[in-house]
Amino acid sequence: MLKEGSNGFRNPSGCAISGIFSKSGRRIPGDKIIKSIRIMHERSNGLGGGFAAYGIYPEFKDQFAFHIFYDHVKAKEECEAYLRNNFLIAFQSEIPTRKHPNICEAPLIWRYFAQPIEARLIEREIDEREFVSRVVTHVNTYIAGAYIFSSGKDVGVFKAVGYPEDVGEFYRLEEYSGYSWTAHGRYPTNTPGWWGGAHPFALLDYTVVHNGEISSYDANRRFIEMFGYKCSLLTDTEVITYIIDYLVRRQGLTMEETASVIAAPFWSVIARKSEEERRQLTFLRNMFAGLLITGPFSIILGFSGGIMALNDRLKLRSMVAGEKGDMAYVASEESAIRIIEPDLDRVWAPSGGEPVIFTLNGGEHKCR
Repeated sequence: MLKEGSNGFRNPSGCAISGIFSKSGRRIPGDKIIKSIRIMHERSNGLGGGFAAYGIYPEFKDQFAFHIFYDHVKAKEECEAYLRNNFLIAFQSEIPTRKHPNICEAPLIWRYFAQPIEARLIEREIDEREFVSRVVTHVNTYIAGAYIFSSGKDVGVFKAVGYPEDVGEFYRLEEYSGYSWTAHGRYPTNTPGWWGGAHPFALLDYTVVHNGEISSYDANRRFIEMFGYKCSLLTDTEVITYIIDYLVRRQGLTMEETASVIAAPFWSVIARKSEEERRQLTFLRNMFAGLLITGPFSIILGFSGGIMALNDRLKLRSMVAGEKGDMAYVASEESAIRIIEPDLDRVWAPSGGEPVIFTLNGGEHKCR
């Protein structure tokens, strides 16, 4: 069922997404992304907002940064004991916030900068990223009242129930600077509004903001849970994050190849490609058939050193991209880009299924 927004009207294509990226690695203050997402206020209904930022923890850039919600002190005590048994914690603190009239019922919100204990990696014969992924799954599945919602190096997710501009002010994001920012204003249509269900969703350094609805959710979830992931957070965006982690980190696919799995070209389109492209795209569609995402969507994926924007194959959700000098922008609406950079060098609407990828000092990459 579609929920009504604050203006009393239904918004079937609601949710707002925005992204800012510096290809030179220049650090951008957080008030820029707040300004961008604020202008799309009517695309949200106050049931969730959030941000992801890269390059914001240079003093702890070699540590995994855990952002954790706790429902109560007991959950915090149990989770911290588990973390100390598996990690060397360099620093921990509450995440700084300010009182905000539109943000209420906040859980305990803490952050930890930590490195896995070497002996634990040797015992399990896995690398540190797989170890952290398993720790996140364990905490979110088995420690009641604790939820790790951010777990990458030099990256942080900040989210809550509320309009995104209020969430940004609540977390004092103007005090942070990073080379990449993404933002989301939520308009849930069939899932509840709760702090853990707000976007971005994150695992390690992968963060996803999403506008749309995944009609293939059950098939995608059944496939991905065969490989140790647990989809338990009451939103289809969670499964997109796990799919990307599985394809990129565990299967070694490029971002372009990953886009060709989750937004695979139609067979009629593949038939018109060159022999080499046809062979590659056919292999990806057959090999990872259970990870094709269907339904209307536009997503922005953040990752260490880059950002990718992607529409569904039919482009059933709006998305615009722009560039100005070393800066790249992606948003649901052009207005969200123009409000922070009115004089663009280039602005365009990517085609359905066409990934737009920006990397540090690497410019733009498109799947041909």
